[in-house]
Amino acid sequence: MIHEFGGIAWSELSHAYGQADDVPGWLADMASADAKIRGEALSSFVSAVHHQGGVYDSTIASLPFLFALADDPVMPDRASIVGLLVSIGQHALDGEGLGYVDSGHDQCARAFRARSAAFLAYAADNERGVRHRAIEGLGLFVDDADLAVAALRERLLAEDGSAERLVVVAAMATLALRLLEACEPVTLWLKALSHDTTVEPEVRLAALVHAVRVAPGLLDSTTVPTAIGLLREISHPVSGPRPKCACTASKDEQQQDAPPEIVAAFEDLDRWGRLHALTTPLLRTFHEFLDARVSDRTALLAEQLTSPHQGSRHDAIRMARELISTWRGDHSRLIGLLADLVDPDTPDTTAESAETLAALAPLTEPARPALVAYVTAQTPDAWTHPDPRSRRAYQQSVLALATLNDPAALPPLLTALDGDTDAWRAVQASRHLPEAAADLLPRLTRRLYRADLSTEWSDMSTNALISALSRLGDPAAVPVLVHIATTAADHRSCHLTAYALNALASFGSAAAPALPLIHSLTTADDPAVRASAASALWAITTAPAVPVAILTALLESHAQREAAEALGRIGTPAAPAIPLLRTMLTASYDWTRIHAAAAIWDITADPTVLSILLTAWDENPATAVFVLACLTRMGPAAAPALPRLREELARPHRSDSFLHDVSRDESVQHACRTLLASLSSSSVKERLESIMISVKPDGEAV
Repeated sequence: MIHEFGGIAWSELSHAYGQADDVPGWLADMASADAKIRGEALSSFVSAVHHQGGVYDSTIASLPFLFALADDPVMPDRASIVGLLVSIGQHALDGEGLGYVDSGHDQCARAFRARSAAFLAYAADNERGVRHRAIEGLGLFVDDADLAVAALRERLLAEDGSAERLVVVAAMATLALRLLEACEPVTLWLKALSHDTTVEPEVRLAALVHAVRVAPGLLDSTTVPTAIGLLREISHPVSGPRPKCACTASKDEQQQDAPPEIVAAFEDLDRWGRLHALTTPLLRTFHEFLDARVSDRTALLAEQLTSPHQGSRHDAIRMARELISTWRGDHSRLIGLLADLVDPDTPDTTAESAETLAALAPLTEPARPALVAYVTAQTPDAWTHPDPRSRRAYQQSVLALATLNDPAALPPLLTALDGDTDAWRAVQASRHLPEAAADLLPRLTRRLYRADLSTEWSDMSTNALISALSRLGDPAAVPVLVHIATTAADHRSCHLTAYALNALASFGSAAAPALPLIHSLTTADDPAVRASAASALWAITTAPAVPVAILTALLESHAQREAAEALGRIGTPAAPAIPLLRTMLTASYDWTRIHAAAAIWDITADPTVLSILLTAWDENPATAVFVLACLTRMGPAAAPALPRLREELARPHRSDSFLHDVSRDESVQHACRTLLASLSSSSVKERLESIMISVKPDGEAV
């Protein structure tokens, strides 16, 4: 059947990249005798027809051919095909009944249930890889609970590999969570298995974890200690499989003509898909289930991070990062354990730990001594170490130190900027070291003068250089910023031009040499460029007339938020803009409303905008930093925000945690505490004054 494509109008079907005419070729090549052709065909199919888990009409049309490949016992790479089928089916089930328009999830899910017998056969196949990939399908696609339970129990007895047996336990839990009638028998089976000392501790741990997932009432104070005990029983390291990523293009596609930042991003994605211990997926599932039980998760992670098995320690690093990035609290114990993993004998784990410590700044202060010791034990030339693993470990440690503004990071950063090996990392890190501006500025300036804005990816590296120069705060950067703004304007790179103008504005009157250029750009075609030019003109000259006129006109353009923010900085002289700013208060987009509200306060001190700011903060936690900055400027007028400030500080969950930005959330908490103290102090003072006035000795008010 695999070559019988003629009955399908493939050109009328689609996938992630357009018409599906190329799908028959990929399907045919999956049956090729050439392993390279098969691999490329599978990669292309996944990238387009199952892109990021997508289910398209071409995906559904391909199912009979994929099943034909999987059914043929002499077909090579059957395990990969079965794995692809399971992935398609799982994503179809995830989207079933959600009403996706023209998605085909419901139709696709029905197709998999109709082929449940195929997965029963695959799960008993002679080929181990096919069985391993198919077992999950028994929990997903078989609707006969008794049949599925019996098949999975049989597989646990028949399989002799821990990897397959762990998949059996997970599939049993999936079945129970999907079919109500399977819940009770599966729960009893999992409880019994978790206490069965005749099976390996990995399987007992899996049974324990999945039992509480199926029956959450089983979770009690003994669950995590029992899990820790089972982890300690695992006496030998078992490596986990390295899964293929089903959502990215091939490595050649990723790296073709791409800048090093993009190449590194794809390498990071590849690393994130690797497993170094067999129990890692299970423990991730356990952490997801434990969720807000931070103390339990910390105890579990402490065991994982001190495991005698390097793979287990390595995989625990990301779980620790996810916990700290999601939940507030005292994480010093985990930070200390992450610091202990910075070890020259384990470069991969050192790199992973150092990268995590950098992402968790400013909480990583306790790790400073370990990072300093690791970096200073080597010469700055280690930045260019010939071994990529050692090089990455050293570089990530330097970057983590830079986020702590530690001077030990400077020598290797200078080495990087003087050469070409991963200098882009040093550019990004240099913004954290303003005290070293004298050393960094000439090197960053030289690179910015050499920037070629005609290339496709030039904005990425140029933006990083501009940002670093702005953050360093040395006015000696003004000439090169004028140069890059001029060049960007000549290349009609509006985003880059505006970015350079904003950097010039940060230097205030010291950027006066840029005024001729800025004046010329106040009439630029692009509204964002005009807004940045007007803002820079005010920052340098503090003469409001021209900037206010330009910015007020821009309140009716797509640069209205930038214009509103700039008008707020100008303050009272920007009063002519108030009518248009008030119209922005009714916008549907929350960011538009809060920019307008903040500007109105900064111009008129109108306290009625407070409700708009607080409503936007409630609706969109990402606005917290901006809103809090405005509340701070409002001073005592922000007193009605006191309950919201207390509410924010009482939340155990990090603000805007989906961005995993610890530094941002720490800033939110600090701003809340500072503002709360200030407003509370003002409130107490007002009450005392009121009491004193009401006291009238000898008939006179005091």
